Amino acid sequence: MQTKETLRVFLAEDSAPIRERIAGLLDGGRLRVIGGAATPADCIAGILREQPDVVVLDSQLEGGSGLEVLRAVRRVEPAIAFVVFSNHAQPPYARRYLADGAASVLDKSLDFERLSQAVEAAPAAHRIH
Repeated sequence: MQTKETLRVFLAEDSAPIRERIAGLLDGGRLRVIGGAATPADCIAGILREQPDVVVLDSQLEGGSGLEVLRAVRRVEPAIAFVVFSNHAQPPYARRYLADGAASVLDKSLDFERLSQAVEAAPAAHRIH
């Protein structure tokens, strides 16, 4: 984990253009994007290798789901916080991710402007769960 001044962020997102957009939005200030991947296996490996403070996680990844990434990482590194950022943020999906330890769930189509704030708040929100 980094100091309070810098939060290291990993992007688990299957769309390269969306990953680039998120990185452009987050990288700078307190947040530093340290990696990203598109498949569940690559996300899990990258997260465990890079040890980010926060993972921005899409619910649908190339060849699998974000939920499998969240569950696999939480088993090994429970201190890593997750912000789910997905087109599937309706209550049933949100409840499932929150029950499995996500700090928050945001809708890509509505909450792009709120993502930085959610990522910055994730480590503290995560400790509450």
